[in-house]
Amino acid sequence: MVYNNVHLIYFSPTHSSAKVAYAIAEGLGAVGLSESDVTYRAPEMDELVEDELTVIAAPVYGGRVAPTAVERFRQFRSNGEPVVAVVLYGNRDYDDALLELCDLCHAQGFVPVAAAAFIGEHSFSRPEMPVAAGRPDEADLEKAVEFGRRVRERLDVMVHQADLPGMPRVKGHRPYKERKAGTPMAPVTDAERCSRCGYCVNACPTDAITLTPERGAVSDATRCIMCCACVKECPEGARSFDTPFTAFLHQNFSARREPEEFLA
Repeated sequence: MVYNNVHLIYFSPTHSSAKVAYAIAEGLGAVGLSESDVTYRAPEMDELVEDELTVIAAPVYGGRVAPTAVERFRQFRSNGEPVVAVVLYGNRDYDDALLELCDLCHAQGFVPVAAAAFIGEHSFSRPEMPVAAGRPDEADLEKAVEFGRRVRERLDVMVHQADLPGMPRVKGHRPYKERKAGTPMAPVTDAERCSRCGYCVNACPTDAITLTPERGAVSDATRCIMCCACVKECPEGARSFDTPFTAFLHQNFSARREPEEFLA
C-alpha cells in the first residue's frame, strides 16, 4: 500500500517536537497532512488511525517519554498502520525513551518502521547557562527532512511486500529506567514584572497556572511537569525556574550532540 497521507501526533510544550515532526513530514512528501496536537488536552474519545503513515513525537523527561504524552498517546490506536517514533531530548541522553515510545506504538496497534532521537533545548536551559540552546536548529531540521526522505524511500521499496518490516532496533533497555519521584517543584513569578497577560496560563500543558491580582501567575507544583514552557513563553521574563541541575547540565552536557536515526 502507498501511504500518501501523513498524520502527525505530538506532545510539544516548547514546540521542539512539533518542529521536528513537521520537518519529517516534509521529507515524507505527504499528499495529505493531518495533525493531532495533544499538548494541551487529550482527545475527547479514542481515535483509530487508518490508511495513514503516522509520526508520533514527544519530549524526553528524565530518560523516559513525558508521562503526560504517554497518557494522551494511549488514546490513539491502529490496526497495523506504519508509524515513525520520534523523541526530543535535552542533549544529555534519551536513555530508554525511544524504546519506550516504540513499544507504546506497537501496543496501540501501530507498526514502527523507523525511529529517531533529535535534540531540543533543555527545559532547564537559561541564557547564562545554555543547554542545547536554540535546538532544533536549521541543521537539525534539515536532517529531519532528509530522515523523512529515507523513510519514504524505504517504504517505497516495501510497497510490493505483503508485510511491513519488524520494529527497528533502537537503543534502550527493558525494564525501562525507573521514574524518580522527587519533591514537587514549579517555576516562580516575579510579581512586579508580571503583567497578568495570561501567556503562561495558555502555554501550560497541564493547567497548572492561575493568575492572581497580588502574586501574578501562580503554579500548582503538584500539577507542574517542569517543561518550563511558561518560562520560555513569558514576554516579560517574569517566570523563572532555578535548579542546581542547570549548572550540572551546562558543565557536563554542553557539547553538541547529533540526531540518531533507526530504520527497520
